[in-house]
Order: sequence, then structure tokens, then C-alpha cells
Amino acid sequence: MNNPSRLPEILRRQEGEILADWVRQQQTSAAVRSNALKDSDLREQSRAFLASIREALETGGFSDINSPAWAATRDFIAEMARARARQGFTPTDTAMFIFSLKLPIFSRLRQEYGNDAAGLSAEVWTATELLDKLGLIATESHMKTREEVIVRQQQELMELSTPVVKLWHGILALPLIGSLDSARTQVVMQNLLQQILTTEAQIAIIDITGVPTVDTLVAQHLLKTVAAARLMGADCIISGVRPQIAQTIVHLGVELGDVTTKATLADAFRVALKRIGQSLAK
Repeated sequence: MNNPSRLPEILRRQEGEILADWVRQQQTSAAVRSNALKDSDLREQSRAFLASIREALETGGFSDINSPAWAATRDFIAEMARARARQGFTPTDTAMFIFSLKLPIFSRLRQEYGNDAAGLSAEVWTATELLDKLGLIATESHMKTREEVIVRQQQELMELSTPVVKLWHGILALPLIGSLDSARTQVVMQNLLQQILTTEAQIAIIDITGVPTVDTLVAQHLLKTVAAARLMGADCIISGVRPQIAQTIVHLGVELGDVTTKATLADAFRVALKRIGQSLAK
């Protein structure tokens, strides 16, 4: 533009009116109503965001929203997006918080420029480009938060899906359900070793009844777990070896070494009792 933008001056002069129109517009939004965002919280978020834009424009102008002058605005958007992600808003809902500011601003620009079509067009384009960039920051921050939540939930589910059960004094059982990859093997190993240390167990039964398939990689993961348990002073028994799994292990040429295997958990438990010098009587 040949002439400097009047948007910072308009925001400073009519900030209250723009804020009121913007809040009223958002209060009719289905996304805001469905997520039960309080009117006081909505108004405070809107006020803080509008003020941060005005201050950034007065300090750093339109040149670069990644400049230090826009740091406070970027931080606000990131925190707002994180909060809304936890409240159940979608990425689109979060971005619309910023995009919905266009209408109140455009209305004020029409009042200011009147019949000056060229000036109005330039200002509208400037404001649109600015709010679109800020909206993209909000979407990216929202998606990053959702990804972090998903990763944390996956880790929690992985830990819950690998419980170590104390069957008897000195005997632990680790029932495995689902596939066994490198990440889960690490969790399995950590949980088992910690319980061996805590309970001073002598025998650990690793039950693979719930493992759908056993390939070379799964067998290697099992052997690593057995080796780690032995270093902690506990012997391991693998139970739940079904006929098809036995055939697969033989076909793959996997060597289990001197690891004891049993078809059922009950059989493995009887062997474990015998090793520690105890037995169950009918």
C-alpha cells in the first residue's frame, strides 16, 4: 500500500465497540454453546486477544508475525488453543475464534472509508491476511495439543495393558494381550523388572495366550524380557503356547534356548510352585 494502514488507529479508537460486536457474534456460535464456555471467559479471551493485536500492530506493524513484537500474541494463541483442545473444541472451532473477528473489523473499516473503495479494499486485504496467519497458528497449536494428549493416552493404555500380577509368594504372572512391538516391550520389561525387585520374586510367568501371532520379532522381544528378568535373579516360564504358535516358532527357526514353555497358565503355575518347593493339594 502507498499509504500506511489505519487499522491500528481504528482498533485503538473503537476497540470497545469491536469487542462488544465480536463477543455477541461468538455467543451465538454453536461451537461455543456446545462446549459450555462461560460468557465471562469468552469475553476475557476476546478482550485479551484484541488488545494483544492492537499492541503488536502499534509496536511491530504488519511486517512479520514471527517477530518479537508479536510474541505476546503468539503465546496467547497457543495457550488459548491448548485450553480449547482440552475443553473439547475442534481445530475448526479454535480457528473460528480468530476468523470471526473479521466481520466486526470489516464493519468498522466500511464506516471509516465510506466511498473510498481503493482504501477499503487495501485495508480489508491487510486485515484478512493478518487474521488468516493468526488463525493458522491457532490450528497448529490445537493439533499439537491433541497429538500430545493422544500420545499420553497411548502410553497410559500401554501401561495398563501390561499388568504384573502376584500369583504366589515368589511367583509373578505377566499376561500379554495384543501385539508386542519394541515400545511395548520396553514397558513390559520395566514393569516386570520393577515388580521382581519389589516382591523379590523367583519365578515370572509370561503368558502369551492373548498374543494373536508370534513372529521372529515378537520372539526376540520375549527372549529379551526373559534375559532381563534373569539378570534380576528371576527365572521365566512362557505359557499360552498354542499349537499354531508352536508350529510358527518351529517354522521360523526361533531358538528359545532353555526357556521353559507351557500350553496353559495353570501348567506354568504348577511348574513354578514345584521350583520353589511348594505344591497345591486338592
